[in-house]
Amino acid sequence: MRAYGCVITIAGCLAISPAAAQSPEVGEGLFNQYCSSCHGSGGAGDGPMVEYLTIPSPDLTQLAARNDGAFPMLKVIHIIDGRTGVRGHGGQMPVFGDLFMAEQGEGAARSYTEVLETRGRVLSVAMYLESLQK
Repeated sequence: MRAYGCVITIAGCLAISPAAAQSPEVGEGLFNQYCSSCHGSGGAGDGPMVEYLTIPSPDLTQLAARNDGAFPMLKVIHIIDGRTGVRGHGGQMPVFGDLFMAEQGEGAARSYTEVLETRGRVLSVAMYLESLQK
């Protein structure tokens, strides 16, 4: 019975880890690390790399305004994780779903926890972008 309790405790800790990755605060850190060089620290499309891009970096603070006032969460998630091809720098925008997954380590078989954490990170960036809307 004691071993059963340990298994439940460990499973609970693993379940909490990916969920903790879902927050605008985590998203802000990820955005600053991966996105701000092109999109700017405030998401206005004015990052230091913008002069090298062949396609202008969009103002991410206006996503809701360009969508009749509703933040397009699912579309943003699909763009970040690579399900929607976005062209930039003469080629595709970096696919952060793949990048976040690669940071978990190599290997064809991904654990459920790794997949959840990757999706949590993508969702966190999207939640942060939602918080930037003007």
